Amino acid sequence: MKQIIPGLFTFTSLLIGRVYAIEDPDGLTIIDASMTAAAPKILRQIQEGGRAGSVRRIIITHAHPDHVQGLPELKRVTGAEVIASYVERPYVEGKLPVPTPPKEALRGLDRLMASPPKTMPGTPVDREVGDGDMIAEAFGGLRVIFTPGHSPGHISLWQPEKRVLITGDVMMHPPLFGLRLPFAAFTTDMDENRRSVKRVAALKPEVVCFGHGKPLLKDAASMLEAFAGKVTPGSQD
Repeated sequence: MKQIIPGLFTFTSLLIGRVYAIEDPDGLTIIDASMTAAAPKILRQIQEGGRAGSVRRIIITHAHPDHVQGLPELKRVTGAEVIASYVERPYVEGKLPVPTPPKEALRGLDRLMASPPKTMPGTPVDREVGDGDMIAEAFGGLRVIFTPGHSPGHISLWQPEKRVLITGDVMMHPPLFGLRLPFAAFTTDMDENRRSVKRVAALKPEVVCFGHGKPLLKDAASMLEAFAGKVTPGSQD
C-alpha cells in the first residue's frame, strides 16, 4: 500500500485498475476490487501493512470486470460490508449482465475492443446508496455523487472538507496522455459521461483519484475545469 495523502492509500502492482484504501477509526474502507488476480495482492498488502482483519467496507463505483472481479474473494476473506449504487446492484450481484454499448455504434479501435454483455460472478450488496447519500463512517464522511454514463449507475465519492474526489472511471489519467474520457467500447452513454465530468469538475477538488492512472495532487481543480470545458456537449472541441 502506498500513501497518497494521510489516511488515503492505493495498492501497488495491480495489473489493471486502481484500488484505494481509506484508514478509518474502525478499520479500512476499500474502494473497488480490480480483477480476480488482484484480490490476493490486495489482501497481502493489507496483511503486510499490519492491518489484517481490519477491512470493514468495500465501496464499488461500478460493476465492470476490472472493478468487481476481485470482489468475491475480498468479501469471502474479510466479511466486509459491500456498498454500491442501487442501479449497479443487480450487476454487482450477478443478476443482470453488465450493459455495453452496441457494437454498431462504435468506430475504429473501440469497435475492435467491444465485447458482448457479461454477467459477473455475483457478490451480495449489503447497502445501496444513491445520489447525495453520505457514507459517514468513511474518511470523515464520503458523499456519493451519481455520475452515470460509463455505466448506468456509476458513482464517484467526494470528501468535501479534505476536497478529495474519487472518480472511478468517469475519466482516466494515463501516463503521458493527461486526462482522457473512458474508452467508448466500455461506456454505455458517452454524452451522459461527459455531463458527469462537468459535474465533478464543478466540485473543484484538490486531490483526484482515478480508476485508471495516477492521482492528481497538484492543480487538480484547474485541470478538471479545463478538461470539462473541452469534452462536455456544446464545447468547441
